[in-house]
Amino acid sequence: MRVAHIMKINSIAGAERHLLTLMGAQVERELDVHLLMMVDPKQPMLDMQRQSEEVGATVHRLVIRNHLDVLIIWRLRGVLRRIKPDVVHTHLIHGDTYGVPAAKLARKPVVSSRHDDSDFRRNFLIRLLNRLIWRRIDRGIAISEALSRFSIAVEGAPEKRIRVVHYGIPHYRMQSSAIQDAQNALRDELNLSKSAVLLGTVSRLIALKGVHYALEAFAQIASSYPDAHFVIVGDGPERNKLERQVVKDKLTQRVHFMGWQSDVERIFGGLDILLVPSTREGFGLVLLEAMSKRVAVIASNVSAIPEVVEHGETGLLVPPRNPDSLAQAMRMLVDDRALRAYMGLMAEDRLEQHFTVARMADETIAVYNEVVSKRK
Repeated sequence: MRVAHIMKINSIAGAERHLLTLMGAQVERELDVHLLMMVDPKQPMLDMQRQSEEVGATVHRLVIRNHLDVLIIWRLRGVLRRIKPDVVHTHLIHGDTYGVPAAKLARKPVVSSRHDDSDFRRNFLIRLLNRLIWRRIDRGIAISEALSRFSIAVEGAPEKRIRVVHYGIPHYRMQSSAIQDAQNALRDELNLSKSAVLLGTVSRLIALKGVHYALEAFAQIASSYPDAHFVIVGDGPERNKLERQVVKDKLTQRVHFMGWQSDVERIFGGLDILLVPSTREGFGLVLLEAMSKRVAVIASNVSAIPEVVEHGETGLLVPPRNPDSLAQAMRMLVDDRALRAYMGLMAEDRLEQHFTVARMADETIAVYNEVVSKRK
């Protein structure tokens, strides 16, 4: 089977990393995988091209001039007619807006993935656009039950056409000594003692990630736990505001801004507790990355997060926008090293049972087979 993925690439973040993993798994299953990668002329995204080629995909890079570059439809159609895929798989708003009509003009069936429930998708014009797109989609894939419900309620997705396929990530069990080495290395990098308890967030620093709530909660517990430190990994428009908040709360020696990091695996390996205080999450890939390193999680009980984190088993779920509840959960896990270890082990076990790359790839290919067999 030949599949053509279509996505506009601006950076390599959650959806792009997912696509790289998915394409690699599809190549391993002997699919002929192509990526039609729309890029801004000032951002050629050669890294994404290189990584896609490394996992075995054939890359076709197409320049998109602006958000309303309608001519890109004809260029996508031309590539599709040349490579003749059995199915076209579109991702994100530009992939859907231009990839779906291009696929239909090339007379190819379309599967569309829904990766997020961003606020802009509630905009009247975007909702109208998506309702029109759903009429042309053969099947939709939602990355969570929560996102499936959103697609049906907000975008008008036909329930009978949508399938839920949770993300999966590559995972290899680490020896306990390797995890200990990662913990020591991160503490050395931050000039902290080996006994320091590290809580951390790994995300874009935007309002919906709720990092300011986590800082408020940490300010409540900091004086009671002098060995506890808060690591903030990532960058974004909220960073300056968060830094001012840290100064105001006199926590500059206890909160560590590490900025954007290319190697986040070492960060997850070094944490004791991952904080995900988001007000909304389409899925939360960081949850799986923490689970793979046996890290206990404290997260908001919103959107897709309860589908990933089992409260009281693999982590703790708290109400969103609630620093008091966050602080209470922090106290519980900072106090109890054995509980953190137990939750970390249970998290890794849950990852291996429910969030494997093999399961994700097989379920995605099953959706392709639905639309291909229907065509025949």
